[in-house]
Amino acid sequence: MSVTSRRWAALLALSAVSLAACSAPAPAPPPAAASPVAASERADFEQLERAFGARLGVYAVDTATGREVAFRADERFAYASTHKVFSAGGVLQRTPVAELDRTVTYGQQDLVTNSPVTEKHVATGLPLRAVMDATLRYSDNTGGNLLFRELGGPEGLNAVFRGIGDTTSHADRIEPELNDTFPGDLRDTSTPRALAVSLRAFALGDALPEDKRKILVDMMRANTTSDQNIRAGVPGWAVADKTGTAAYGTRNDIGVVWPPNRAPIVISVLTDRAEKDAKIDNKLLADATAAAIKALP
Repeated sequence: MSVTSRRWAALLALSAVSLAACSAPAPAPPPAAASPVAASERADFEQLERAFGARLGVYAVDTATGREVAFRADERFAYASTHKVFSAGGVLQRTPVAELDRTVTYGQQDLVTNSPVTEKHVATGLPLRAVMDATLRYSDNTGGNLLFRELGGPEGLNAVFRGIGDTTSHADRIEPELNDTFPGDLRDTSTPRALAVSLRAFALGDALPEDKRKILVDMMRANTTSDQNIRAGVPGWAVADKTGTAAYGTRNDIGVVWPPNRAPIVISVLTDRAEKDAKIDNKLLADATAAAIKALP
């Protein structure tokens, strides 16, 4: 087992609770399993669920102290576009930095919805670095699929997950089909804990060498889709994150936040609702982020 895999397994075991893999989202979910948060903090998250009519999953870890906050941290949620962090990370793992300027070509038939950058460059293609930038900063879906292509499809992303010891996250489809989720669907899902631990491996750990890690984190710091989510919960802090949106009101954000003069905190906030066409509410993610940070000393 690699050093990264051992670290991932150790982190995952710190406060593991029973996995609720097939839990269906509902406006008033059953009580969350016991987790390493005080009763008052757990009550804060439960109140957010009631107020927003959503299921909420949160996992945060202070990388300096190891202190954790977890609420429904081992329940499965559709990961939506948060996968793009790991697709980009996997491509960086296998690609020398000098080759990031290689042009990636694609056709009109490859374009899918929500592709604001790639749709403008069909004739010329884009450097691989620009494809990653579009995917992480603008959540460009065609860019996400081009990264899937670099990895060999969802199976390649699964190999990336397994390579860092993540046996929980599971990739099955590409964009935009992976967002067509429903209650109990295990495809294209993960847990708040697993996504946060995997993000930590890529953004702060040894899943990437320092130069490639900087490329990934810099792109995530420049994310344009998250001002109302994690960033709104920690105003004024540096944040590197990736959002995601899918059916059943799924709205997610995973990120690394840097408090002033402190070590970074890794946080994952995943949400969904009972109705397929339910609207998302970014304020739930912002409020959950603020509650999680408050719970960390």
